[in-house]
Amino acid sequence: MSQRIKIKALLESEQTNIEVTVKGWVRTFRNNQFIALNDGSTNNNIQVVVDFENTDPNLLKRLTTGAAISVVGQLVASLGKGQKVEVKAKEIEILGDSDPEKYPLQPKKHSLEFLREIAHLRFRTNTFGAIFRVRNSLSFAVHTFFQERGFVYLHTPIITASDAEGAGETFHVTNFDLANPPKIENGEIDFKQDFFGRATNLTVSGQLEGELGAMALSDIYTFGPTFRAENSNTTRHLAEFWMIEPEMAFYDLEDNMNLAEELLKYLIAYVLKHNAEDIEFLTQRLAEEEKQKPQQERSDMTLLEKLQFCLDNDFQRLTYTEAINILIESAPNKKKKFQYPVEGWGTDLQSEHERYLVEKHFKKPVILTDYPKAIKAFYMRQNEPDANGHETVRAMDILFPGIGEMVGGSQREERLEKLEQRMDEMGIPKDELWWYLDTRRFGACPHAGFGLGFERMVQFVTGMGNIRDVIPFPRFPKNAEF
Repeated sequence: MSQRIKIKALLESEQTNIEVTVKGWVRTFRNNQFIALNDGSTNNNIQVVVDFENTDPNLLKRLTTGAAISVVGQLVASLGKGQKVEVKAKEIEILGDSDPEKYPLQPKKHSLEFLREIAHLRFRTNTFGAIFRVRNSLSFAVHTFFQERGFVYLHTPIITASDAEGAGETFHVTNFDLANPPKIENGEIDFKQDFFGRATNLTVSGQLEGELGAMALSDIYTFGPTFRAENSNTTRHLAEFWMIEPEMAFYDLEDNMNLAEELLKYLIAYVLKHNAEDIEFLTQRLAEEEKQKPQQERSDMTLLEKLQFCLDNDFQRLTYTEAINILIESAPNKKKKFQYPVEGWGTDLQSEHERYLVEKHFKKPVILTDYPKAIKAFYMRQNEPDANGHETVRAMDILFPGIGEMVGGSQREERLEKLEQRMDEMGIPKDELWWYLDTRRFGACPHAGFGLGFERMVQFVTGMGNIRDVIPFPRFPKNAEF
C-alpha cells in the first residue's frame, strides 16, 4: 500500500514518465478507455488510460461508477484537454465492486435533499468533498490560531449537571430503565439512584467550566460538541453541533471583541490560502444556485468576494441602543415589512433585524454590544444604568451577512454579590453552582469570553444555505440516521 501517491500530488507534479501507483473510486469510465479516478484529496480527477484491446473484458465490465480500484502505470503528459498529466495503466486491480444498478450516486446532478438521505455516500460528490476539506482546514486553523497565541486547549465535560444558558433545552443522560425508573415517595424520579447520583444532561456549552480553567491558566479555549434539545426544523439549527469557546482572564469587552474579530479573519484567510481550489468550486456552485433565485434575492457579491470583503473591512461596532434606533427608523420597519416589528428599546433582535443591519444598512459584519440585561444570560457583567434608566450588560454579538449571529460573548460578571443577585432574580440555584461562585470568592478578576458556532462558520465560508450540509452526519428532530 505504501507506494500509493495521492491524486492531488500527481496533478501538481512536474515529473512525467515515471511509474506510479494510484488508488481511488471510479467517477466515470467512457469509451472502454478513459477512467476518471478520484481519491478525495482534490475535486479534480486523474485520467487513467486503459489499453482495452489487451485488457480482460471481464475486468473492463467491472470498471463501474463507484468501484474502488488500484492502478499501476506510467505518469505521462496528457494530450487531452483539461489535464496536464494522465496515467497509462499497466495493471488495474479491482479492490471493491460497485453494482451500477444499485449505486445511488450516478454521474449526474443530485439535489442536496437527496444527498442528505444518503449522507454516508455524499462525501464522494464534488460539493461535499469541497465542504469537508474546508471544514478540516477550519478545524486546524482554529487550533493554530489559539496555540500561536499561547492558549491552553481545555477539554470540558460532555456530560454535565449544569445548564449554562438556563434555557432548559437539554438532553438527559441516564442509565435508568426508562419504563420503570425508581421514584421517591411523592412520585418524582429518584436521581440519587442514577449512575451519577443526580440528574445529568449533555452539555449546551463548555463556558462555565472554561472560566474555571481561565482563572488559573489565563487563556484557554474549548472546541467540542454541544447539544440543544430545541425542536427547531430550520436551516440554521442542529441538535448536535461544535462550539469554539475561548475564555480569557484579565480581558474586558474591548479585548474580547478584538480577539473574536481577529479569529474570524484568520480563519477566512487560512481557507483562502489553503483551499483556493475548493473555494473556487464552491463559488461557482453558489453562482449557479443564485441564478435560480428572483433578481432581488440574489447576492451582490460572489462567495469569494464576500470572504475577501470580510478580510478587507473592519467590523462595524455599535451598541444595541444605537442599533434599535436605526431599526425603528428603517424603511422595512416603517412599511411594516419586518415579520417582527421593532417597537422600541428592549426588543429581542430577530435574524431579519440582524441581517438588515449587516446586509442593507452597514453592508459589512457588525458587532453589537451592551444588550438589555433582561434578554441576556446571568453571567454577563452588568453596566451602570444609562441616562434613560436602561439596564444593560457587557455582551457582544458578531453578525455576518447571510448567517446572522456568528459569535456571542461577553465580559463575565466577576463581582460575587452582583452575580448572586442576578442568579436569584433568574431563579438559578446557587447551591448547584457553588463551584462556579468559588471563582468569584478566591482571586476574582475581570475576564471575558465568547462562543463561535463552528458549523455557522463553515456555512459562511462554503456558501451553503443549510447547516445540515456542513456537518458530516446532521442530528435534528426525528433524525439520528447513520
